[in-house]
Amino acid sequence: MEITIDMIKELREKTGCGIMDCRAALQVSNGDMEAAIVELREKGLKKAEKRANREASEGRLEVYIHSEGRLVVLVEVNSETDFVAKSDSFKELSHEIALQIAAAAPKYISEADVPAEVIEEEKAIITTRVREEGKPEAIIPKIVDGFMKKFMDENVLLNQKYVRDESKTIADLINDKVAALGERVVVRRFVRWALGETTPASTEEETV
Repeated sequence: MEITIDMIKELREKTGCGIMDCRAALQVSNGDMEAAIVELREKGLKKAEKRANREASEGRLEVYIHSEGRLVVLVEVNSETDFVAKSDSFKELSHEIALQIAAAAPKYISEADVPAEVIEEEKAIITTRVREEGKPEAIIPKIVDGFMKKFMDENVLLNQKYVRDESKTIADLINDKVAALGERVVVRRFVRWALGETTPASTEEETV
């Protein structure tokens, strides 16, 4: 199939990847746009994985202010290079992460950040509840696992559904950018202040 300039342009607009990479992905996928997007994403992630040990110390502090100053989010997102940190694509990603934190109020960045005592407490509460409901003992562990998945999906930033597109998670959103940028992206920490709260919600850090 002939790969046209318009096809390359469309793929570039969708992914942010370079012209040559877009052309190559379309050739591999025989012009299938969705398959080309998957190809670019996998290629970008593999490239980023090879750089997993590189330090991500550049980046930006993104500030999001909502509702006339009644809600403020400050998030640090890191990249490997200053060049990437200054790119429009990275700035857009940082803004979207701040927007997500404002809208969905996560408590943690990744599942690894959830304290063991919090997990055990949640499991104990759920176990007691389902037993009181008379559920058979044999199925209680499976029910608890289901509730814990829901807990993680609601409270962990990377697990949360992206507020602009619930077909993807925040981890998916970041990985899409990683595929295009070819660098590690680290959500280092965030603070979410809401007017009237006695203690701001804050956490750190996770690498993607």
